[in-house]
Amino acid sequence: MNDLTRGNIFKSLMVFMIPILLANIFQQLYNTADTMIVGHYLGDNALAAMGATASVFELLVGFANGVGNGYSVVIARFIGARDNIRVKKAVATGIILTAILSLIIMGLSISILRPLMTLLNTPKEIFEVAYGYLFTVCIFVAVTAFYNLSGGILRAKGNSFIPLIMLFISSVLNIILDIIFIGYIHMGVKGAAIATVIAQFVSAILCITYILVKEKDILPDKEHFIYDKDIYKDMIAQGLSMGLMMSIVSMGTVILSGAINKLGKDIIASYISARKIMSFGLIIISTLASSLTTFVSQNLGAKEYQRINDGIKISTGISIIWSLIMIIVLYAVADKLIYMISSSDNMTVIDNGSMYLKISCIFYPPLAVLCNLRCALQGLGKKIIPLISSVIELLGKIMFVMFIVPVYGFMGVIMCEPVIWVLMMFELLWAYLKARKEMNYEISQEY
Repeated sequence: MNDLTRGNIFKSLMVFMIPILLANIFQQLYNTADTMIVGHYLGDNALAAMGATASVFELLVGFANGVGNGYSVVIARFIGARDNIRVKKAVATGIILTAILSLIIMGLSISILRPLMTLLNTPKEIFEVAYGYLFTVCIFVAVTAFYNLSGGILRAKGNSFIPLIMLFISSVLNIILDIIFIGYIHMGVKGAAIATVIAQFVSAILCITYILVKEKDILPDKEHFIYDKDIYKDMIAQGLSMGLMMSIVSMGTVILSGAINKLGKDIIASYISARKIMSFGLIIISTLASSLTTFVSQNLGAKEYQRINDGIKISTGISIIWSLIMIIVLYAVADKLIYMISSSDNMTVIDNGSMYLKISCIFYPPLAVLCNLRCALQGLGKKIIPLISSVIELLGKIMFVMFIVPVYGFMGVIMCEPVIWVLMMFELLWAYLKARKEMNYEISQEY
């Protein structure tokens, strides 16, 4: 176990964060490999089909992922408090709730995908291809959910290295299967979805096996599965808070996607290519923020309030420096990166994708601040404020889709998220300052 409640804060964050960073890079390779291979073998229409499904996938699966992250926050708090009985009860509760949630999302996937894609104006020429890809991934959401739960349990203990190893193996497998299914068996876009499902299944099995063999101290026994009102209430509240936050964010993306789909397949291809690059560019920011959630939660359990404040300052400083580096990089090579990801010679795709990156990257510093503050507040168990920030994001995207995008087209799409990031940053900064005042009071009471 990597004890995040002791030792040098910078070193603790880096030791914990670097394996998660590498794991996130491999996770991005899942999606980027799909995009590059599909673009290379199948062309712009197939690439647009994947882009048209991305936001819907995030809506259905993002909720499950957010809930799993919420469970790990509770487990990390119990680990920080050295309460092994409640750790085991929380793990047992997480298993039960994850199974129930997976069944619910699978049922929704069967019943609402076609109507939802129609509502989002998915172009007719790519509708069936897009549906086949999305349905295949969503129907196996339990694979993703249980991998996230097992990985979250290990990270709650401070073990971020083993999930990295498991994900590296499956990332390589995913790329190999992409090439086989698309390039040689000619399964089309659906082959990319099947490759992703198989790779994630391998990740889940490997991670669960490791816990069964090496982490027996956190494995629940039969008596730990007995209903405990307080733990269920804590797990459900934290899980639903983070799950709703993720789904509300994704809902906003779905609404924005509907506006993008009206702009045609070239714009869809530009958007999905730029988003893939953006995901890589922001990976250090998002990784530091997610690492901060576990750091804060463990230290909250240990009542190390000053350490929490210092950790947030260090993480935010690193993220801002990285965001400035990304501005320089993207202004230098945005067009080349769009070409590399999309494999398209269409200058409409390249120019619009490059413009998206160059404008949005200017707002990465406020995004870095909001990511750290939101994750820190989640680690502190503040369930409502991060959820409110997600509602702000949703309302902002609705306003842009209704009033801005119809007038300014793709430029309205580009400006949508940056404007919202700034508003959310100020709301979360106010909430954090209030929480810090509470922690400073607790620190003063100790002396």
